[in-house]
Amino acid sequence: MSARIPRLGALLAVLAFVAPSPANAAPPELPDTIAAGWKADRLYLYDALRPGFQKSELDRIRAATRTVPFPVYIALLPRTPYTRELDLPTLLQARVGQPGLYLVWTVSDDYWAGAETLIRPGGLKGRTLTGVQLDDKQDNKIVTDRPAPRIVRTIQQAATAYDGRALPPVPAGDLEKERTYDDGLSATDKKDRAAFIGLGVGGVLGFVLVIVLTLRHREKQPAPRKRGTQSGLTGPVNVWSVRGKADRWIVRAGKTLKRLETQIKTTDVPAELLDRRDDASARLAAARTLRADESDDLTAPAGAFVLARQAHEAASGAGVRPPCFFNPLHEPGTVQAAWSDETEVPACASCAKVLERGETPRGFLVWKKSGLLRLDQKAVPYWTLNPKEQPLVATGFGALEDDLTERVSRGDR
Repeated sequence: MSARIPRLGALLAVLAFVAPSPANAAPPELPDTIAAGWKADRLYLYDALRPGFQKSELDRIRAATRTVPFPVYIALLPRTPYTRELDLPTLLQARVGQPGLYLVWTVSDDYWAGAETLIRPGGLKGRTLTGVQLDDKQDNKIVTDRPAPRIVRTIQQAATAYDGRALPPVPAGDLEKERTYDDGLSATDKKDRAAFIGLGVGGVLGFVLVIVLTLRHREKQPAPRKRGTQSGLTGPVNVWSVRGKADRWIVRAGKTLKRLETQIKTTDVPAELLDRRDDASARLAAARTLRADESDDLTAPAGAFVLARQAHEAASGAGVRPPCFFNPLHEPGTVQAAWSDETEVPACASCAKVLERGETPRGFLVWKKSGLLRLDQKAVPYWTLNPKEQPLVATGFGALEDDLTERVSRGDR
């Protein structure tokens, strides 16, 4: 027993020394880790992303940071609930304490999305970064499957906001490529038709032949659509692209709403400001609800895009505008255009010009099941869908009735 006492005392002494050592302390929070990493390199790359990250992407980003007269702090991280919910640019700027451009870009699968904040030295004024991004017509056309193109563009936008320099054009290789579709019979349809013919049963064969001939006859009939919706034009946009547009507007609307909240707290509060805040908050909440839909349905992120843009308009006091009926991703529907003798719809300037020529705009295309066994997909304008199957399109994404927020709140998707 006496021999064990010295051993126990020695063990307690070792534990007393080891426990408070820095090597065994809890790891720092992610913002602290990033801020510490920026002391050596202002481009922080999360360790788990390093093995598959292309050096050319990093080189291009570093080159862009050297073209502007302010420091640029960049963090490239995996997308998690933690990185998605926090306003990391603001938290990181608070830790660094220096003016500059703070960019946090996260990746999920092959989709990159970012948040940014531009802090100027005291007394220096200029345009807001959000304002420059809203005026940039190419901003939402940039690819999202790699980070460099959008990060470089954000740095260029910050330079425009900082000292008024002109925005350069986006290289063609950084823009999304549109896909085409074919209205004819697919390979699946042809195999199905061949299988039915191979049955050799006279009655069934005759029935199938009637169906095939009827379908082919319909396909060969002149389509009532105008030149803007004929075969060979581009098909629906990629769902990741629409989600990216919605994400950017959700971030902008959130920042605008925060500024309005600050104004309400620091001034005498007129009822008009409270109404704007409540309207913007409801639209932004509905936008986030739609954006949480991770299915391949294009209508949900398109509705989120419309509501987030309207939330920004409500919070900024600019006035909420309806979307373009033909394509909610276009500019707002500022023109009340005649679509037929008895129908007028809000349209953007571009779609209004198409209507003036007596044509129907191509519109926002979505996928619809087609073919003999409905195993193929066909690109169609969204307004041709059954509103009972797609309630979100029943009001043209809010173009015909401004009740999209209430529909989403009710779960009427």
